[in-house]
Amino acid sequence: MSRAITNALAPAAQWWASSRRSARGAVIGAIALVAALALVTGVIWVSPGSPTQKIDRVVADLTGVQRVTAERNRLLSDAVSTRKKLDAANGKVDRAASREEALRAQIAALKGQVQSARAELADVRASTGGSGAGRPGSGAGAGSGGAKAPYSGSTAPSAPAPLVTPTREQLIQPASPYFGLYTAQSPFNWAEYDATSAKVGATPNLAGFFSGWDEDFRASGVTRAWKHGALPLVTWESRPIGSANDQKDEPDYTLASIIDGTHDAYVTKFAQDAVATGLPFVLRFDHEMNGDWYPWAEGVNTNTQGQYVQAWRHVHDIFEREGANRFAIWTWAPNRIDKLAADRKTVDYLRSLYPGDDYVDWVGMSGYLRPPFKSGQEIGFDQTFGATLSHLRQVAPGKRILLAEVGASEVEGHKPDWLASFFRGLNDPANTDIVGFSWFSLTVSSKVDGVLATNDWRVDSTAASVEAFQAGLHAPGGRFTSGG
Repeated sequence: MSRAITNALAPAAQWWASSRRSARGAVIGAIALVAALALVTGVIWVSPGSPTQKIDRVVADLTGVQRVTAERNRLLSDAVSTRKKLDAANGKVDRAASREEALRAQIAALKGQVQSARAELADVRASTGGSGAGRPGSGAGAGSGGAKAPYSGSTAPSAPAPLVTPTREQLIQPASPYFGLYTAQSPFNWAEYDATSAKVGATPNLAGFFSGWDEDFRASGVTRAWKHGALPLVTWESRPIGSANDQKDEPDYTLASIIDGTHDAYVTKFAQDAVATGLPFVLRFDHEMNGDWYPWAEGVNTNTQGQYVQAWRHVHDIFEREGANRFAIWTWAPNRIDKLAADRKTVDYLRSLYPGDDYVDWVGMSGYLRPPFKSGQEIGFDQTFGATLSHLRQVAPGKRILLAEVGASEVEGHKPDWLASFFRGLNDPANTDIVGFSWFSLTVSSKVDGVLATNDWRVDSTAASVEAFQAGLHAPGGRFTSGG
């Protein structure tokens, strides 16, 4: 059996031997092929122009580009950051430059204002009270300065023509009576003043305004009034200009503080500025002193009897020392006496408040047609002004009288009739010592007998009032139309 197996396996062995020889050949061939491939690959890899070398160079180039790109981006970022910083810095410089430019513009504007003020001051200083005659604004008596010649080459610009006004003495004794007007903004804005003038067909020759002791002398108001053809009427109150009308207590502005010299520096400068302006004006100082509603009245604000006269004289003496009385027309103007408390109504009380003829140029008064009205009460010139005019003529005989603040309310419709009576009274020969009037053309709310009331004092409060005012002002043969 073993021979049989051997015989059976013999062909397989032969095949195996043959296969092994074939396998070795295959292996040797494979090895040779691999070696050849390895040789070819090596040659390809190490060849300078081989694709792999190109790939390496491309990869290297890409890496370099990335590095360059990154560097570029960094530089760009730095540049952007630097630009922003520069822009910010430039913005600050620009803003600084803008501020500097704005400041320069403001300085230039201020210089212009100073130059204008100097020119105006030179203008008014040149005017020392010329030789005009009659009413302010009539003929050549008063007027604005002439036009300035344009500057050319080395020729200096001509000086503005000085304002020419009547003399102080001519103003105190005018040939014609004054028609004065207070409006809300005059003499600093003439719109309402001129509109009212147009409605009544006459130009006022007296322009009123108020000034407090927290304000310097208002030279521009005085100058503007004269340029408009009107004598300035300055109501000068020894209290702050913003104080309420019913505020009696002003501890910093008592009569004693005026008398003891507390305010001397202020009063001195006010007087000096009046001299520098060089134009005449009416000075209604601390008016309606016989009432009890202002802080300069005796019996209020710690003021005692006799102090009003002392305070007036003290201020007047400072004006005299500074030369300001060459320009100021001192006007002592109490309130109408018939509506005061009983102890303030008497002629003796009024006389106790009078500073004396040497300290007063005009006497005057405030008088209004105001409610409440009693049934059957007389309404007219005599009822409003008669009693007070009688006292004034006893206290200061021979002094000219200015109705320094007058008006009429529209309440109950009496105004047109009262206006007719008012002008009849002014034209009465018995009242030729009345040098004129100044109308308070405003609407005001105030307390009367403890009750808040609004009164329309304006000339043109109604068409009927305008008509009555115009008719009275232009009455044939009247003092305001006859020129004498």
